[in-house]
Amino acid sequence: MADLLSTPPRSSPLLAASPDISRGPDSRHRCSIDVGADMHEKELDPEIQRIFQSSEEGSRKGSHCHAMKEKIGVDKRARRKLIIASTLCVLFMIGEIIGGVLAGSLAIISDAAHLLTDFASFMISLLALMLATRSPSKKFSFGWYRAEILGALLSILFLWILTGVLFYMAVRRVIDQNYTINATIMLITAACGVAFNIIMGISLGHHGHNHSHQKEASNSKTDESNSNPGLSVQEAVRHESYGAINSNDSDTEPLVQVKDTHKERENINIKAAFIHVVGDLIQSIGVLIAAFIIYFKPEWKLADPICTFVFSLIVMVTTFKIFLDIVNVLMEGTPRGIDITSVRRSFLKIPGVKDVHNLRLWSLSMDKIALSVHLAVDSQTDPLKTLRLGSAMVRLKYDISESTIQVEEYVAEMDDCTHCQGAK
Repeated sequence: MADLLSTPPRSSPLLAASPDISRGPDSRHRCSIDVGADMHEKELDPEIQRIFQSSEEGSRKGSHCHAMKEKIGVDKRARRKLIIASTLCVLFMIGEIIGGVLAGSLAIISDAAHLLTDFASFMISLLALMLATRSPSKKFSFGWYRAEILGALLSILFLWILTGVLFYMAVRRVIDQNYTINATIMLITAACGVAFNIIMGISLGHHGHNHSHQKEASNSKTDESNSNPGLSVQEAVRHESYGAINSNDSDTEPLVQVKDTHKERENINIKAAFIHVVGDLIQSIGVLIAAFIIYFKPEWKLADPICTFVFSLIVMVTTFKIFLDIVNVLMEGTPRGIDITSVRRSFLKIPGVKDVHNLRLWSLSMDKIALSVHLAVDSQTDPLKTLRLGSAMVRLKYDISESTIQVEEYVAEMDDCTHCQGAK
């Protein structure tokens, strides 16, 4: 325990090592590492070496503080776009409700109800951006990230109730057929709905362009990493535009494959809002088609409740996956898109790590992941260098926001301990 608590010298074995990397047809990357008082050569996974270099470079250049400044700027831009979209949404929602009542169209009222849920989702995203800036407290040690999840859950439940009411009204219309529709007002309102959704999509920014640009940047960085592996991650950390760092061993899984975090922070909320708008646009086009049918063929007024049936089905299908994601977060499930076995293998690549146990992965929110793990190392391994490499790996490859890594001495009994073996 005293070794773990003692302050390491500035020239800590791996932390201060300047690796002598050589390449040859029959050799891997090798570097000289000072372990304890002895100097000896030890084979080091090339990807481990790269992540060491990137974390060392990031520490010297203060990239963490730079990232925080970038995040604040991105949040302000996302907040401004969401406020504009919310204002447009509530204005047209009121207009569509009025138009739907005057036209006697259940399809238009259904479209307005969908706009109401979009407005609620925009408000939830704004609330999440605001609460995410609040510091953790004694009562909420992780901060307020889960407020976004609770808000999304309430929004979905409200949408399901509203959809059920409209579905029931549509069934009654099909049975009774005792209703009239002003096709002219319905047509004008539906056309305005299509135009409005196009305007709202534009107000959310050039989402598609950003996505394309991000992909190109990632590919560019990947090419750089293959040609200059010692520099690519350092440049990536500095510019926050990361690509995949590939090993020269074809059967070695990349330890570092980090993301374009600058774009992704903005897209988390803006992309969700953009998807909502695209869904609204499709629904508005459906209402417009129904309005044309009723305008030219008034006897086909059943097109109105049929539209409501279709929209109800679309709402249930599109929101059910979101509901499952929310349940996964609230149940502390492993975040989607992260393979816990892959994380375990990445830890085992760190020199000196003999066993990985008590590995836990869970989501604080849809985009913020937490991790805790015990790393069992041999007696000659410096626990601080293991801690540093492990922390850098989970941050750069898996984009994990909160990590707690406990380094302990390996004992043989761990091999037979079912608790230490962890999740299957």
